[in-house]
Amino acid sequence: MVDQKMRFVLPLFAASMCLTGTQLVGQASTGATGASQQPSMQNQQSATNPTSPMDAGMANAQSLDDQDFLRKALQGGDAEVQLGQLAQQKSQSDDVKQFAQKMVQDHTALGNKVMKPVAQQLGVKEPKEISKKDKELVATLSQLSAAQFDQEYIKAMVKDHKQDLKDFKSEAEMSQNSNVKRVAEIGEKLISQHLQLIEQIAQKHNVEALNQH
Repeated sequence: MVDQKMRFVLPLFAASMCLTGTQLVGQASTGATGASQQPSMQNQQSATNPTSPMDAGMANAQSLDDQDFLRKALQGGDAEVQLGQLAQQKSQSDDVKQFAQKMVQDHTALGNKVMKPVAQQLGVKEPKEISKKDKELVATLSQLSAAQFDQEYIKAMVKDHKQDLKDFKSEAEMSQNSNVKRVAEIGEKLISQHLQLIEQIAQKHNVEALNQH
């Protein structure tokens, strides 16, 4: 059942994600243009409602949180791509390979079409490499046999997607930046789909990973 779903969910979602990413960039550009065309209104608001140091500090803190979220999300997406490529090489199971291919395609599209344009707007530099923890995971999985690899890859994917879902959901709720909020919402929906698929694969392979946190 999982295999059949994964054969047709990917192209539909990839196509819709590309469209969503285009819309997101367009909205960001429109918002920036609209702001530049109304300086008098902004000046008037500043004069009547001056921003307090506390408000400015909170806004700056939120901006830094948004930047940190985008940086880590891009880095995590790169890790998913590398792990997916490794799984396509080492796995002995068709369903695991198909899931891994979905990871590569979906996270590449999410990063390029959705996250990177917004990251550029906020001055976030693209990460040059994955995190130390993910490097260690890639190195560990690379040394395993095919059977061992499937077990440990599935466990890692369940655990990572549960944590990522929490992070994206939190950012979607907390961010005051409409573009960042939209990125988080798109990512949350995608990760939720991935988690559902990998949990089904875990059950099929009798992997005790569903209750990991």
